[in-house]
Amino acid sequence: MNSIIYFEIQSSNPQRDIHFYQSIFEWQFEKLEGLPIEYYRITTIGIHGGLLQRPVTTPPTGCGTNAFTCSIEVENFDVTAAQILTLGGIVAMDKFAIPNRCWQGYFLDLDQNTFGICQIDENAQ
Repeated sequence: MNSIIYFEIQSSNPQRDIHFYQSIFEWQFEKLEGLPIEYYRITTIGIHGGLLQRPVTTPPTGCGTNAFTCSIEVENFDVTAAQILTLGGIVAMDKFAIPNRCWQGYFLDLDQNTFGICQIDENAQ
């Protein structure tokens, strides 16, 4: 009880952003029919989510985040960060250590959504 069980990503270009997330994290997307907006169910190894057509204009960059920000656990921070940048993502906050816990960093996807990645590492300093 009281655990996060679902996440959503808003997108002004769902097909582009589905490709972005599939390419980096190997998530599966399934379009759901009969909804008032374009909506895709996201299946991951852990928590599940959805990607929906953004209902309003994308907020300008540099305004901060007005939402929960999700972080994805990855096997290798540097390899995943390189993939994100290759596919057009942008660094929002450089890699940093959460001492004795993990390496963390934040990025913007192709629609300016903020997300984090973390690599568990008890030796992070």
